[in-house]
Amino acid sequence: MFARADFPWWIAGGYAIELAVGHELRPHGDIDVLVLRRDQARVRVLLTGWDLYVADPPGQGRLRPWPAEETLQPPLHDIWCRRTPQTPWSVQLMLDEAEGTQWVSRRDPGIRLPIDRLGRTSETGIPYLAPEVQLFYKAKATRDKDETDFAAALPLLDAPARAWLADAINVISPDHPWLRQLPLVSRT
Repeated sequence: MFARADFPWWIAGGYAIELAVGHELRPHGDIDVLVLRRDQARVRVLLTGWDLYVADPPGQGRLRPWPAEETLQPPLHDIWCRRTPQTPWSVQLMLDEAEGTQWVSRRDPGIRLPIDRLGRTSETGIPYLAPEVQLFYKAKATRDKDETDFAAALPLLDAPARAWLADAINVISPDHPWLRQLPLVSRT
């Protein structure tokens, strides 16, 4: 479905880690896809006919319909998608911020990356979030599956990716246990 997109997008979540490591790690309930907030109108066109709901407010377990004419503003960033109201949720769409050519973390605007470094492409041509970026998201409230993903992806991270991840996690959670396995680098 997203192969037709004329905007950048990346597989996110556990599937992003699996695309990086090259094999399945665990079962998944849906597919996470990250797009830039500035492309949300184009996403709406791509998902014409789908049943779309936005988590409002975020993280509270409540969903409401996302009308076609509504432009979602921060802090809204999480959209649940299914083909019809009778089918299960199959895609979780996440909107992220950007300024020009920079991706900007919604958790802290000081955490950034050039958009062209935000993702990778699998051998089969599927774009996915760079492992260090996906692990940054997973670091907020780690669950068993996040620990599995961290252990699988950590050996793939080169020194700059490890340093970026350590720096980013240190900003949002200076006591995070993953930091013991990552180098700290000053953000200044």
